[in-house]
Amino acid sequence: MNNAVPSPGLSVTGQKLPGLRAQVSWALFDFARSPYLSLVYIFVFPNYFANTVVGDPVRGQEYWSIANTCVGILVALLAPLLGAISDRMGRRKPWLLSVVAVMSVCCALLWYSMPGARTGLSVYQILTLIVVLASCFQFTEVFYNAFMPTLVRPERMGLWSGIGISTAQFGTFVCLIVMLLGVALPASGVTLGGLLPSAPLFGLNPALEEHNRIAGPVAGAWLLVFSLPLALFTPDGPSNNVCLGAAITGGMRQLITTVQRARELKNVGLFLLARMLYTDGKVAILAYSGIYATGTFGWDLVSILLFAISLSPCSILGGLGGGWLNDRIGAKRALVLAIILCSICLLIAISCAKNQLFFLPYDSAAPLWAFPYFRTLPQAVFIVAVMLMGSGITAAFAISRTFMAQIAPLSMLNQFYGLYALSGTATGFLGHATVGLFTSWFASQRAGFASPLILLFGGLLLILPVREERSPELQID
Repeated sequence: MNNAVPSPGLSVTGQKLPGLRAQVSWALFDFARSPYLSLVYIFVFPNYFANTVVGDPVRGQEYWSIANTCVGILVALLAPLLGAISDRMGRRKPWLLSVVAVMSVCCALLWYSMPGARTGLSVYQILTLIVVLASCFQFTEVFYNAFMPTLVRPERMGLWSGIGISTAQFGTFVCLIVMLLGVALPASGVTLGGLLPSAPLFGLNPALEEHNRIAGPVAGAWLLVFSLPLALFTPDGPSNNVCLGAAITGGMRQLITTVQRARELKNVGLFLLARMLYTDGKVAILAYSGIYATGTFGWDLVSILLFAISLSPCSILGGLGGGWLNDRIGAKRALVLAIILCSICLLIAISCAKNQLFFLPYDSAAPLWAFPYFRTLPQAVFIVAVMLMGSGITAAFAISRTFMAQIAPLSMLNQFYGLYALSGTATGFLGHATVGLFTSWFASQRAGFASPLILLFGGLLLILPVREERSPELQID
């Protein structure tokens, strides 16, 4: 087994360390991707799609889960193969930047998602764009995460992974503030005594739902602009001078060998299986928290943006805290703590409803405060629970990325980050489908939103036997 420790001053992969600019530029790519997650995947567009495009939050949640089921299948088929192919070819940037270009175009096309889908894109065309976008996002994981071991020292992996995740959360915070103050509040006629514009930025027309539809183009433009530092300043791996055809053939052979010799890699395989479950549970929580809150409490766009903004500081701290905890007590212990925190907080969140608190009847007639949003105690408890979940979720993302770099064979990082991306979406057809099925079976958003608990618990059980040691290199002919 290859457990050699790189010499001081070298990266995890034994390469010369690049400068700080290269490392910061790498971390900024998380910043570039964050508006897609916050505006398109989690908060703004899903709620607009379910409540305004489809016009039925329960049916909209079912459609959204079907689309994400398709994402899981696509990523299962393509992500490990793309990683194996890029391992053969050596360079990662061309793959990564090509995916960024596709995502930017698809985000821009979401502008044509019209109310009721009476004009513009149909519901099925919108869902197709969402499938492409979510799949491409996972493909960025394959190449982007594989950069990290080439850029940092082993003892700094947790720190830099946490910095990247926290940078993403800061990007989320910035873009949500801009959307709130420049778009959502003016669209609602709120100017804060003239401090805000009297109409949404860019001349957006609320009557045509342009203040919601702008989420896609903003995310696409943001992704393009803030990907430039990585494109310009983060060094790529050397080319192996292998043509695409040979890389595809070699990549497929490498995948087959990996499967045939899986017993030699059972430790990393067990980690990936655990991550399949707990990550999809966390992703489902993120994907449906806004839809659940909108249907349960009747929140509007301003409420959703305020909710999302309130999560950002906790998520930033979660990313930094997760990286710090990883370097102090190890990835396994840190992951266990993060999963337990998320499970407890999800139980508290689903115990809250319009007139319920901790599953008990609650009289919400008397408001908590004069502030026009979140005026009842169940809403306040729900928000606090999700804020704490946000800390646990971002901590787990930071820790998991580092854990993969610690235990995967160094010569097969791209392939294993392809499997890592797969492990984050392969149970998408279980996680999202479970949310959809529970929602449909019980005709209840609460039942659907509770279903990720099954995945969190399964992931917790599987992570316990995983060892923090590097798997052996496989010799591929």
